[in-house]
Amino acid sequence: MAKRLGKRKIDSECRVFNLQWSNDYFFVQCKEKAVCLICQEAVAVFKEFNLRRHYESRHKDKYDNLQGQMRADKLSKLKSGLLAQQNTFVRQAQLNQSSVRAQLIASSGKPFTDGEFVKKCLNAVAEEVCPEKKDVFNAVSLSASTITRRIEEIGGNVYAQLQQKTKEFYFFSLALDESTDVQDTAQLLIFIRGVSANFEMCEELAALQSLKGTSTGEDIFGKVCQTMEELDIDWSKLASITTDGAPSMVGASRGLIGRMNREMEERGLTAPIQVHCLIHQQALCCKVLKWDSVMKVVVSCINFIRAKGLKHRQFQQFLSELESAHGDVLYYTEVRWLSRGRVLRRFYELLPEINAFLHSKDKTVPELIDPEWKWHLAFLTDVTEMLNSLNLQLQGQGKLICDMYSHIKAFEVKLALLLEQVKNHNFIHLPATQNLSAENPAVPFPAEKCVEALEMLKAEFGVRFQQLHVNAKEIRLFQNPFLADIDEAQPSYQFELAELQNCDVLKDAFKPNSLIDFYAALPNDTYPNIKKHAMKMFTLFGSTYICEQTFSYMKHLKTPMRSRLTDEHLHQCLRLAVTRMEPDIQLLTSQMQAHSSH
Repeated sequence: MAKRLGKRKIDSECRVFNLQWSNDYFFVQCKEKAVCLICQEAVAVFKEFNLRRHYESRHKDKYDNLQGQMRADKLSKLKSGLLAQQNTFVRQAQLNQSSVRAQLIASSGKPFTDGEFVKKCLNAVAEEVCPEKKDVFNAVSLSASTITRRIEEIGGNVYAQLQQKTKEFYFFSLALDESTDVQDTAQLLIFIRGVSANFEMCEELAALQSLKGTSTGEDIFGKVCQTMEELDIDWSKLASITTDGAPSMVGASRGLIGRMNREMEERGLTAPIQVHCLIHQQALCCKVLKWDSVMKVVVSCINFIRAKGLKHRQFQQFLSELESAHGDVLYYTEVRWLSRGRVLRRFYELLPEINAFLHSKDKTVPELIDPEWKWHLAFLTDVTEMLNSLNLQLQGQGKLICDMYSHIKAFEVKLALLLEQVKNHNFIHLPATQNLSAENPAVPFPAEKCVEALEMLKAEFGVRFQQLHVNAKEIRLFQNPFLADIDEAQPSYQFELAELQNCDVLKDAFKPNSLIDFYAALPNDTYPNIKKHAMKMFTLFGSTYICEQTFSYMKHLKTPMRSRLTDEHLHQCLRLAVTRMEPDIQLLTSQMQAHSSH
């Protein structure tokens, strides 16, 4: 039996490019192939016989008579030609890439036609700074049609990345809110927050759905189903839904929540946790402190000052002459969360100046010098500022439900403490009221009315956040499993909690400010249920803040001057403005051709 020969090495057959072949046969090495400089045909194997046969059969008659320096010059010229051709492709790819990057104008919310103005600026700068590069700048297309096309492509690329991400979700939650644009089209924002098995978080805009007709709970449910179908998400992974308190959202029968619960029941799945936006809840609690006797006077005075331009300028000049700490009063806007607190604080601090100015205009407002009314103003200013501080704590993207719950609980404790202090005329935590008390006003502090207001506020918080307190055990378990009561925990968690709370290594590794790292490091075999619980809680939206923020951007994006912006382009622009993903520029440039400027 013949001995089987081993695999021969390429080097043993001289399959390494020999530089002498360039002079003999006009070939050069290009990556892993030998390329003929004359006809650009490639030979896959570095073998002299193949190169010589190609040269003798194709080019020998024309080039064999070139010898010595003439042959060397011809070889050099052919090499330069091939290099220039390769550089053309490289420059074209670079130009294409820079062209795509230029289209990120979408994320700044500028009109598509602004690209043409940007190009004029680029050309003007290039002409002054680097005139030799002017053609390169001029070749970048920034026409409105090109920018529109690029925005569609980049937006599509980001959405494709989201589709891939959702396949890795172990659990996910949705946050929804609905508003109208400048053309009175109802726009439904749907945000998704998901977590993978290794605790990688992803929070992105799932869809902007336009509701052309009615915007009932059934209509919203249909759009949610469409979004989940397009993202190909498993319904069993839905952990929670966060909405505002609109009937179309929270209605038990015809609202979105009721419809979603019925759908989950039909699928044999557990209903998702319902979260009513905590910021909206807190804002609704504030409404019990109407205190019209104060607000009507404040708003009336501000409107009198700012209603006419001349009077407004005179007031500003008046403050300037008095060297006041503030240069103006603020308008009150009820729909803005922080408006009332800021208006009251500014009005209280400018109260003497406002009263003097109104007198100079022959306008008498008796409340401004009424001691009891001043007490009410000072007290309302302090309490409203406390509510504003809580509101600011609840705001922000990526907030965990446990952190927001902690702020709510802390405020309720502060409220109970404040109530007892006010009963005893202790104003240590009420700076404006304490300041007024130091002036020894003729009228004593109206404790009864102020205590009544605080009791109403406390009761309203208890009612509004009742549902949140129902989930308190689940939230506390997630926030700090080492402090969870094993006896009160669900049976599926009890043995795992017993194991965890008696593991000194994990106890030392626990840091409340890095919950995600702690849970990601837990052994899955030992704590599977606790990890699943943590995954679910990580995805919960505590508020619709991200929707509100995006709607503010939408108002900036689709203005009366851009009312013809289509729903699809509005969707793509919003996606690029709020995404945390990076568009795959390399992939996009490989899929498209560079378009010349026009």
